Amino acid sequence: MSGFGIVGTGVIAAMHAAAIATLPGARLAAVTDVAGGAAAAFAAARGCAAEPSLDALLARPDVDVVCVCVPSGLHAEVGVRAARSGKHLVVEKPLDVTLAAADRLIEAARAAGVTLTVISQHRFDPGLIELKRLIGVGALGRLLLAEASTKWYRTQGYYDSAAWRGTWAMDGGSLMNQGVHYVDLLRWCMGPVTEVTAVYATQAHQIEVEDTALAIVRFGSGAVGTILSSTAAFPGFPQRLEVTGAEGTVIVEDGRIVRRAFGPSAGADTGAGPGSVGAAADPAAIDVASHAAQIADLLAAVEEGREPAVDGQAGREALEIVCAVYESARTGRPVRLTGS
Repeated sequence: MSGFGIVGTGVIAAMHAAAIATLPGARLAAVTDVAGGAAAAFAAARGCAAEPSLDALLARPDVDVVCVCVPSGLHAEVGVRAARSGKHLVVEKPLDVTLAAADRLIEAARAAGVTLTVISQHRFDPGLIELKRLIGVGALGRLLLAEASTKWYRTQGYYDSAAWRGTWAMDGGSLMNQGVHYVDLLRWCMGPVTEVTAVYATQAHQIEVEDTALAIVRFGSGAVGTILSSTAAFPGFPQRLEVTGAEGTVIVEDGRIVRRAFGPSAGADTGAGPGSVGAAADPAAIDVASHAAQIADLLAAVEEGREPAVDGQAGREALEIVCAVYESARTGRPVRLTGS
């Protein structure tokens, strides 16, 4: 039996709790939050303990794994403390909001000998698994072009709901918070990024960060691509990844293949097609299955003594691309990448 602790009981914590509840041999032991009342209510609804502090949660011998669900700018701070307490880590995306903080967390986990996974649950979606397989067996031929699009909608009320939302220090903008999922998938499918040229803007919200970002990327393979992320696209649309090779194209929307075409005469639509708006307009409308699959992979990695499918380095690579987009947008110049 693996005991879990959750740090931070906001919107995404409910997803972690629901995912844990689906896994045989896993149970939620305790939660904590700087808002004690929120932690108590969360714990009461799920039959676990509410601890008054992070130290108290980390001191519990029945907590083997800590889910870090605090604001993004605190991920490394909480994660480092948990790692030093000997706890395995499930860290919500992004790994943190700076590469320096991400590196501190990766090193702390390495030094403590604990396993770290960074949430990128869409790698476990059926459509993405199939796309990755098709690329791996060469069905698309030489990769030429990829497009990652997150056109979501968030109200001003969403940003006003917590002081940390929409800030550079604690949250980042639409790309860091919402678009990072498909940045990770773009990198996972297409390989290392070598150059980014980008712009961003704050189009529809009163926030200090961007709500719209656009980037052109070059990959080490010679392929090119685009990244689009926005929380100003009413009413919100499915997240989309389109990969084109010399022999075909595959389009994924919200984790499902909606079209695949191979060869000059192919072109039949496949898959179930786009579903409801879901998370495109509602941050809580996320399917629990993919989170559960990623957490299950972490537990298997601990048991088998291997790295999880989405380790700290994978989280860092996605973050590096996001940071390069921001740097290019701020400076007006292309940014070369060395490590992603």
